[in-house]
Amino acid sequence: MHTIGMKIAISVPEDVCVEIDKLAKERKTSRSRVITEAAREYIRKTESRRLIARLDKAYSEPESAEESARRRAMSAYQSRRMRGKRP
Repeated sequence: MHTIGMKIAISVPEDVCVEIDKLAKERKTSRSRVITEAAREYIRKTESRRLIARLDKAYSEPESAEESARRRAMSAYQSRRMRGKRP
């Protein structure tokens, strides 16, 4: 059976290997599949944390005069629209 992907050799603690084997057996899948899914989940969570950190940084910076003016203009525009007036 040919698998698509790269073969790598890793060392894991014995207790982790036992848990991987248990999961693989319960799910009727391979160790490789269990490890791949765990790695994908770890990558997804790491990317989410990075995005949140970038957003936190962006929103923690003070608003520029231009951004403040745009925000006020958009607020006024939305208020007029909510009252049924044309912009």
